[in-house]
Amino acid sequence: MVETANLKIIPLNAAELECYLQGEGKLEKLFNLKLTGRTVSPAVKERISRTVLPELRTMEGSDYLFSTFWIVVEKTSSVIVAELGFKGKPDQQGNIEIGYGSMPAHRSRGIMTEAVGGMIHWSRSIPEIYCILAETDKDNAASIRVLEKNNFIPFDLRGNMRWWRINLSEL
Repeated sequence: MVETANLKIIPLNAAELECYLQGEGKLEKLFNLKLTGRTVSPAVKERISRTVLPELRTMEGSDYLFSTFWIVVEKTSSVIVAELGFKGKPDQQGNIEIGYGSMPAHRSRGIMTEAVGGMIHWSRSIPEIYCILAETDKDNAASIRVLEKNNFIPFDLRGNMRWWRINLSEL
C-alpha cells in the first residue's frame, strides 16, 4: 500500500481484483469502504478477465504490483475515488508505463495529481525503475495537468497521443 496525505493507494491481488470485477459492493465490503454503487464497464471487465487476471494468477511475489489495478481510497470518506496501475514490469532500460483514471464524481479535486505523486514516490524505492512513462490524448487537458504537476516532460507525439516521462534519477 502507498499512503499520501489524503489517500490510501491499494494494489489488488488476484482474489481482490475478482471482487472488484463482480461489483455489488463486494470489494468495498472486503476493505470496509463506503458503498457508492461503483460499476465496471463491460469492456474493462472483459479485458481484465481475459488478460490481467490470468497473468496475475501465474505471478509470484510482488510481481503482480506491476500488472494489477491499484484502488485510490480517500481517507476521510473511505470511498474509492480513482484507480491507477502500471502496464507491466519495468523493461530492460528501467522504463515503466503508468495509467490512471478518476471516478467521475471525484474529478477536478487534485486527487489524481496526489495519487500519481504517491506512485512516483513509491517507484523511487524500486531499483529496477528508472523512468515512468505516460500516454495521454493530446487534447486531454485534465490528464496533461496531472502529469505537468508531477514534473513529467512531454517527449513524443504519435498521432493524437502525447507521450510523457519522468526520470526518477533527476528527482
